Amino acid sequence: SIPTIRLDDPNEARTVQTLRKCCLEHGFFYLGGHGIEDLFPQVLSQSAKLFALPLHEKKRLCDSQMSRGFTQMEEETLDPKNQPNRGDTKEGFYIGRDVPIDHHEYNPTKLKGPNVWPTRDNCSMTDCDTFQKVMKDYFTRASKVGLEVVRLLALAIGLQDKHALDSSFTENFASIRLLHYAPVTSKPENGLFACGAHSDYGMITLLMTDENPGLQIQTQTGEWMDVPPSSIDDGLFIVNLGDMMERWTNGLFRSTVHRVLTSGDKDRYSVPFFLRTK
Repeated sequence: SIPTIRLDDPNEARTVQTLRKCCLEHGFFYLGGHGIEDLFPQVLSQSAKLFALPLHEKKRLCDSQMSRGFTQMEEETLDPKNQPNRGDTKEGFYIGRDVPIDHHEYNPTKLKGPNVWPTRDNCSMTDCDTFQKVMKDYFTRASKVGLEVVRLLALAIGLQDKHALDSSFTENFASIRLLHYAPVTSKPENGLFACGAHSDYGMITLLMTDENPGLQIQTQTGEWMDVPPSSIDDGLFIVNLGDMMERWTNGLFRSTVHRVLTSGDKDRYSVPFFLRTK
């Protein structure tokens, strides 16, 4: 089973010990006590409203140069070897740190630029201001949670100073991705996946999901293990390590391959927050 780490546990040494064990074994854990569970229902609700827009409106909400905004159903193929004919049965929407064009840090070649936001001018969403407010708030608060996790990871690696890795992270290199999985029955034997098998390339991912199952991780023996979603009321993130963390630890900590299979009877929504280094 996958253990739960709590950021509000007063026994930091015990937390670090449990975290180290998670990272050595399968690189996945649940995270509670982070203080932003109040945003989970709002983020998921706003995400569902965005994906309910007509396709022609969603297509307007895209900036491919900045890797921001909308990606449509089956546009991505995360496991080409096992997905020869069809891409992932999901659509997505990328949000990063919002840097206006007239800001001194603006640099699109380094992904420092404005987000693509739904507005009254480009879509029929009724309350665009709320969408933007919720997502900006979530981005800021999730960034802080991510940094708290990195500090625990520094101790779990064996560093004496838990702030040793702080300077490697800024909000510039974090991103949210809203995801909507279509109610399609995945058929791995036929190369049809909601999300093909892959590992994340950053440091850590904080995953918020609705209550629909589907996420699986690959064990060290090559078998697929279900990662049950927590209830929205529990407010737990599912956290996994990325390739960068595996490299930084010389392979000690694991960046685990994972995938999503859907049953076909319900829409599924999830929101990964990717924390990357400079």
